Amino acid sequence: MSWFCFLTSISSAPLSASPRSLSLIRQTVAIDTGRHDTVGVDLVAMSVNDLIVQGAEPLLFLDYFATGHLEVEQATAVISGVAEGCRQAGCALVGGETAEMPGMYQGGDYDLAGFSVGAAERGRLLPSADIQAGDVLLGLMSSGPHSNGYSLVRRIVERSGLDYASPAPFEPGVSLAQALLRPTRIYVKSTLAAAKAGTLKGLAHITGGGLIENVPRVLPDNVVAEIDGKAWTPPPVFAWLASVGGVTAHEMARTFNCGIGMVLVTAPEKAAEAARLLTGHGETVVTLGHIRARVGDEPRSQVLGLEFGG
Repeated sequence: MSWFCFLTSISSAPLSASPRSLSLIRQTVAIDTGRHDTVGVDLVAMSVNDLIVQGAEPLLFLDYFATGHLEVEQATAVISGVAEGCRQAGCALVGGETAEMPGMYQGGDYDLAGFSVGAAERGRLLPSADIQAGDVLLGLMSSGPHSNGYSLVRRIVERSGLDYASPAPFEPGVSLAQALLRPTRIYVKSTLAAAKAGTLKGLAHITGGGLIENVPRVLPDNVVAEIDGKAWTPPPVFAWLASVGGVTAHEMARTFNCGIGMVLVTAPEKAAEAARLLTGHGETVVTLGHIRARVGDEPRSQVLGLEFGG
């Protein structure tokens, strides 16, 4: 999944932020397994979660669905997921496009893309300029791998010798496909509540690049995010991926969210209030660590002591 985001002035006060999203490898897994009801939620999630890190509230979403031959049941499942994602994000699904292109796609293959628009007050854009040593890092738990790292996930599944219909070895009662395609969590309502209350300085959506590469995007160059890898227990899916794939803890933290889908920066005196608001909106909140001064050219996000049991 890939996307970008930009800001455009639309009046003297608010700004609009507009990311686009395109589902690729995870979408291929959905096609391979015949499970099409979650990728639409993923599509919306990857767009709107990238809006909120700027302090913007999603307003609307448009989708694009292209296939070689329209299969109504398949398309209905996909677009139903898009609608569910918009419901969770509180934005309107205002339209979209469906294209049949014989010869461009084989069998049941399809392409899925989307575009979201939001607005933020000019003085409330994130990250703020006052992130500094001593600030607190909070994490919001994820629903699983979300929409990143699926090239590696597919290789690990192949190595395991399991097929997607097999029972998930790390989660009783569900298939491997169900566990791996659990929809990306949408953090819009919870984080907007905390942002509007003035408790947040920055938000990092943990996508491709994991905790190592995404957190520095919201930090000034002179500080480091020091994350305590023992502050939370990664969901069992990550232990299974690490074990079967032979993936080191550092590479896991550089590839997957490892159970933390969003990282928040807050002042120490506002951390408790932020956590209260987030918990009240259904989030599982973890105190991850803190911001400290950077020494030389050391890495700007460091995950210490992360382990995967099982």
